[in-house]
Amino acid sequence: MDNLANVIRSKVDIVDIIGERISLTAKGKNFFGVCPFHDDSNPSLCVSREKQIYTCFSCHATGNVYTFLMNYEHMEFPEVLKYLGDRVGVLVENAKYTKKNNKFTKLYDAYTLASKFYQNNLNSSYGKEAKKYLASRGITEDVIKEFEIGLSLDKADDLVTLLSKKGYDLKTLNDIGLASSNHDTYRDRIMFSLYDAFGKTVGFSGRIYKDNNQNKYLNTKETEIFKKGELLYHYHIAKDECRLKKSVIVMEGFMDVIRASTIGIRNTVALMGTALTKEQITLLKRLSNNIILCLDGDDAGVHATLNIGEVLGAENIEVKVISLPNPDDPDTFILNNGAEKFNNLLSSALNFSDYKMLKLRENVDFRSDEEKANYINSVLKEMVKITDEIRIEVMLKRLAKEFDIGYNTLQMRLYSFKKSTEEKQNVKTPVKKDVKKKDKYVKAVEQILYFMLNNDWVISQVEKEKLILSEEAMRKTCSEIIYFYKQNGFINVADFYTYVSDKDDILVLLNSILADGYNDKTTKEELNLYFKAVKDYTVKQEIKRLNTLLRKEVDPLEQALIAEKVRKLRIGE
Repeated sequence: MDNLANVIRSKVDIVDIIGERISLTAKGKNFFGVCPFHDDSNPSLCVSREKQIYTCFSCHATGNVYTFLMNYEHMEFPEVLKYLGDRVGVLVENAKYTKKNNKFTKLYDAYTLASKFYQNNLNSSYGKEAKKYLASRGITEDVIKEFEIGLSLDKADDLVTLLSKKGYDLKTLNDIGLASSNHDTYRDRIMFSLYDAFGKTVGFSGRIYKDNNQNKYLNTKETEIFKKGELLYHYHIAKDECRLKKSVIVMEGFMDVIRASTIGIRNTVALMGTALTKEQITLLKRLSNNIILCLDGDDAGVHATLNIGEVLGAENIEVKVISLPNPDDPDTFILNNGAEKFNNLLSSALNFSDYKMLKLRENVDFRSDEEKANYINSVLKEMVKITDEIRIEVMLKRLAKEFDIGYNTLQMRLYSFKKSTEEKQNVKTPVKKDVKKKDKYVKAVEQILYFMLNNDWVISQVEKEKLILSEEAMRKTCSEIIYFYKQNGFINVADFYTYVSDKDDILVLLNSILADGYNDKTTKEELNLYFKAVKDYTVKQEIKRLNTLLRKEVDPLEQALIAEKVRKLRIGE
């Protein structure tokens, strides 16, 4: 697997891969862009074509093309390997990969089993009525399969019984929401799988399909693996389409997304509610910088659109709005009006500022001078956010004509609002960064390790010196570099990164080394200075240890022996 991964990586240019996802600017021999892994306003991500690695100098995100795609696209290693293999024409179908388990693996497996169980139910004789209902709602067999729609049966504890036989205890099933008071949570509902960003099923939404007095939807409670505020429904499917369309349509619920897919619109995600979290903003920014809001047309949807549009605008995201009539949501609008009318709304989506100004007009009594003035001031405050000077001039002239106000008066008021906004933005609270300083010894060890990764001759010099390194991660990293070189006959940072991808302690140290911008090349004279720094530190630590022993020792003969060892260390013997 390592050899195959190295072959594929050698055929791929990390600058091309990252450059397709974020904007990169060449500066010298490296490329820089805004880091997608933290809230970055100034380009702090450095991509090296020479080394085929990336490093963020702010959040210290570091790695090669594999780690970038795994973190950016929320893909697992086999997916990245196949994606890049297909890109460069290398077959990876028969590659073996041992999946790395984590503490939540068993929980994910429970939801996978539950999803398959529900899907089987829908496709059995028990699912005829539910399928008839879905068909009446325009949900075809293809949609059922694509979105893994299933059915919970009106039978006692079928799922609990199944999962219990698979080794799941009732407490676990209750904790993750598949059981409630030791019984099946969902009974006689059409089941819609909810996914995390990796495409794993982590929850369900169960919908009634018969006339009864139950709640229309029953959703999985928040668990260790299901946190609504950290997910976007359909993300794992939509990401490629969003990149192709260069935009993402944000909707409220999963049924809106499913309905849009039935008319060929797939660059869609859903918030699973009307709030927008920082985690969801980060996910959206990875999809596109052009976002189209298509929330419900009722008052709550309008309110959410205005709030979310403001938040996204503050993130320098281009926001447009599809305004649906009250009380429609995308699902009902498409179902009642068809694809053509929805596509017309999509093609004529309003800039967020225009949408907001339309909403500002609503319920304004223009016979009142006070309300009229408040409206004009509100519009001018919105115009502060607009950077297109031609558009600003057109809007000012329109306002001047509509309300019979001097153009210069409006222009001066706009200028005063701009000045006030700029003054507020310039008042910044200094951010204290809690950065742990590295001492001379740590810097020396990290520099030596970095030399080893970039100069194969240094590896033999390190072996001859037989350095004693104080921390296990340092010792392991040094040993793995030597082993990698002996096994492969070469050494480079990008391939070594793949080799240690399952060794978390080494990755932490490697990230620290790469983020500090150490020198690549060295001379024997310079290398010896770093060797000396490491050895001096080792001697000092040994003297410190012996002095501690000396203070505790009561036997005069042992005291003399320890004191002699200390003396020899001090004079360099």
